[in-house]
Amino acid sequence: MWTHFEPLHAVTYFHPRCRAATEAIGLRGYWRGYFAGRSAPLGPVGAAPVIAAFFTFAPPMVARALPAVWRLATPEESLRARLTGAVQALAELTYELPETHLAEAADLLEEAAAAADTSGRVLGAVNAALPRGEYPLARLWQAATTLREHRGDGHVAALVAADLDPVETLAWRVAVDTQPQNLLGRGWSEEQWARARGRLAERGWLTGEGEPTEVGRAGFRAVEDATDRAAARPWRALGPDRTDRLRELLEPMARACHTVIPANSPIGLPALRS
Repeated sequence: MWTHFEPLHAVTYFHPRCRAATEAIGLRGYWRGYFAGRSAPLGPVGAAPVIAAFFTFAPPMVARALPAVWRLATPEESLRARLTGAVQALAELTYELPETHLAEAADLLEEAAAAADTSGRVLGAVNAALPRGEYPLARLWQAATTLREHRGDGHVAALVAADLDPVETLAWRVAVDTQPQNLLGRGWSEEQWARARGRLAERGWLTGEGEPTEVGRAGFRAVEDATDRAAARPWRALGPDRTDRLRELLEPMARACHTVIPANSPIGLPALRS
């Protein structure tokens, strides 16, 4: 299900209408818009809670954006801008789908999001607490955002339980499934990257040449399994038949969203099977 609802959220990072919406409120530059939009549900916070919740960004990078962005745009303005941009993007991408299709998908996705237990999941909780959108595309995007942040909170908890720090997690991803340039922009120094690779080698996850080992693959599979278990409650609540129906409704929207999401994006979102 993640591969079907995550693309609806992810357009906010890649569609030009989303970038234009944040620039229109004075947030020029990609990272100002990113940190303001994604952290706005928390209120006018400083860097510390965002460093903790977002997990993979180097602290100095976050501190360059927060709390300074709130002098340019308030959290309320940022929330309106991110939703406006996302709805405009989705409207452009899903214009061929009938309103009844969008409304049914929104109803089911909202029901799934409402069943998500947000205990211990800060980003999931603050997004779940936002006002419900008035129209189907706004409702779809907000429900997708709540579910992805809920799942992300669970993933961070699984990484912490596995004793993986942020830069180790990124170094592992570079070793197994993504290009270095996709993750090097998160503010970590070359020395920090090298030390992280060394720590992964010491625990037996990487070889001395930086190749993943079976021990490492098994360890990270356990992280992914824990992430999936922590994200399963909404789909149990929805039930198998309605979950299958929602997947069917989301599929054409997800495929349309993939037209603006780079194949090697930092999200690691796989393309849908044909």
